[in-house]
Amino acid sequence: MMRHPLSLRLCLPLLLCAASVMAQYKAEPAGPPPSDLAPSIAGALQKDGTKITNNGTPYCEIWFRRDKPSGGKNAAEEAVTLPTIPQGALLAVIRFDGKGSDRRGQNLKPGVYTLRYSLMPVNGDHQGAAPQRDFMLLAPAADDKDLNAMPAFEALVDMSKKASGTPHPAVMSFWKADDAKTGLSQQGDDWVFQTKLGDTAIAVILIGTAAS
Repeated sequence: MMRHPLSLRLCLPLLLCAASVMAQYKAEPAGPPPSDLAPSIAGALQKDGTKITNNGTPYCEIWFRRDKPSGGKNAAEEAVTLPTIPQGALLAVIRFDGKGSDRRGQNLKPGVYTLRYSLMPVNGDHQGAAPQRDFMLLAPAADDKDLNAMPAFEALVDMSKKASGTPHPAVMSFWKADDAKTGLSQQGDDWVFQTKLGDTAIAVILIGTAAS
């Protein structure tokens, strides 16, 4: 029997709602950082990270640095929430157990990636992507071995293109949090993880694609 078009229109919102409910991400403790990291990087990370699961299936694990890097000179920049973090500073390591995704919706292969700090350029290409310019760029951990490296923007973008496999870097939206709560929460269509980088409360969108 052919279904009436009106019935299809009425069913579609219910189907989309059901799909949204099915994706239930949770945070739980993870073990130590990956053993194949460079020793200097592994030694600077949290002893135990955080595992994100999707309905019980592992999605990713993330380890932030114990101490927040300092020395940035971005205080005069607009829409920057963490101006004292230097360009290119290593902030975290993430491991995707299966296929992952960045803020642009680009697919990321299973594996381990470093996360380094940078600012979204003010050139009109990223309008509406986020209210702040703070971002983290992913790079394959196998190619990123120096904890103290501070790659300039263009160099970091080139490193990150190896993670995305596209002409665009792989990025995650990241900012200084308004409060010190920790854990994973759903905010609209995004899943936001809050923790501390040193003594600073931070937030990062681990699951969710920007509209622009």
